[in-house]
Amino acid sequence: MSDISSASAQASSPTAVVDSVATPSLFDPISLRGVVIRNRLWAAPMCQYSVTEHDGVPTEWHLVHLGSMAAGGAGLIVVEATAVSPEGRITPADTGIWTDTQAAAWARIVRYLHRQGATAGIQLAHAGRKGSTWPAWGTPERGTVPAEQGGWPTLGPSVLAFPGYAEPLALDAAGIDTVVTDFVAAARRAVDAGFDVLELHAAHGYLLHQFLSPLSNRRTDEYGGSLQNRARLLLRIVAAVRAEVGEAVPLLVRFSATDYAADGWSVDETAEVAAWAAAAGADFFDVSSGGNVTGVQIPLSPGYQVPLARFVKDNARVPVNAVGLITTAAHANDIVTSGAADAVMLGREFLRDPHFPLRAAHELGVQLDYWPGQYLRAAWPEV
Repeated sequence: MSDISSASAQASSPTAVVDSVATPSLFDPISLRGVVIRNRLWAAPMCQYSVTEHDGVPTEWHLVHLGSMAAGGAGLIVVEATAVSPEGRITPADTGIWTDTQAAAWARIVRYLHRQGATAGIQLAHAGRKGSTWPAWGTPERGTVPAEQGGWPTLGPSVLAFPGYAEPLALDAAGIDTVVTDFVAAARRAVDAGFDVLELHAAHGYLLHQFLSPLSNRRTDEYGGSLQNRARLLLRIVAAVRAEVGEAVPLLVRFSATDYAADGWSVDETAEVAAWAAAAGADFFDVSSGGNVTGVQIPLSPGYQVPLARFVKDNARVPVNAVGLITTAAHANDIVTSGAADAVMLGREFLRDPHFPLRAAHELGVQLDYWPGQYLRAAWPEV
């Protein structure tokens, strides 16, 4: 990889990829590389662990789950962490996009999202050392799935297990090259399936985050040690995906901005790597936190990750979205109008109310032209 430090100085300003108004609000459209998203209220990727056949193919559950949020007015819907390879799954019940059969099933879902006016995004992911685990629901079992019950050997930057999970194998140079190739192939399948936006999952303790954090990356080669080395895999993937999909497809990166641990991954490093990633071809940054280590104190409160998003935005000079315990229309709108973030992502609130954007527009006094015709009788009357 070329000199990362010099690349950071060449990072694109947000105006190069994001069309915005002087003081945007929650229901103003936003354009990324010409892809117009109808509002700034987005559905976060939320794992469903619902592939009952364990073949990575999304099901009718995914169609209804995602389709309801599209009908409910979401601007961008980023589908759940979708594995770029079989060993990249978090659980056997995860979705994937390493086969054409999986991509064809996603294409059906994407077509429906588009018919409802939503922009379709997909989170491309590799679980690394946090793979081959039991799903979060449907079984009392926790930890690593044994091989005889459908589990597989996991991979990581180092032979260092996530607490309570099996020890991973350390990726060698050829294995790292395979990971890059898998992300590129998955990106191509996703675009061919009709997805408008791609997101690389470098958060929550999964493989790319594992490489970024010195708490999980103990390598002594060109992928370990310095920040430039720990960021090398992510930046290779950003550049390779951009080269594969061309200039028209927006590319997001999801970061955990901090490990919440001494000597761990920090928000300052996140901002620096975000600038490098922008120079390599990324457009927008989805700022979350945590997930790479256990036993840390996370300061949970409404919007607790918004200051992290603002720090990355201001210091890397890149557009960002905020996520995390944002549950009201007023709060979401304040985040955007204050300039703390360019958009917001909701997770649990969308699970509780897939039509949250319709309610939020009513509460904010915004008239929408994309209420589903079938639901117009439920529109709030003027009083």
